[in-house]
Amino acid sequence: MSDLDALFEAARAVREKAYAPYSNFLVGAALRTPDGTIFTGCNVENASYPVSVCAEGGAVGALIAAGYRQIAEAVVVGDAALCTPCGMCRQRLKEFGTEHLVVHVADLSGIRRSFTMDELLPAAFELEDKKD
Repeated sequence: MSDLDALFEAARAVREKAYAPYSNFLVGAALRTPDGTIFTGCNVENASYPVSVCAEGGAVGALIAAGYRQIAEAVVVGDAALCTPCGMCRQRLKEFGTEHLVVHVADLSGIRRSFTMDELLPAAFELEDKKD
């Protein structure tokens, strides 16, 4: 099994654990660090939608809690062929992504498209942009 296949399977498996009673839209995310460690997350909805957690956000939280700070590759599996990360998650991925981070989006049957972070988040906010 290739590294990408393992990442896809991890995202697909964690998607099944999602808590989405309001939208019924299950999402799983898997992140691979430069050393090959995989972290996963699934969406967790709340009756007050703004306090819901995206799959990518959960995976980033797990990565950070384990002491890691870099994402080399990501897979997001959802119920739609192009389940791209939302704006907040794009910024999260950018914050911790390596220079060459690729985000693969997939449905249950497999990867549908791959994006660089520049494609997903052109003109991204950088902390240096705030310093004058």
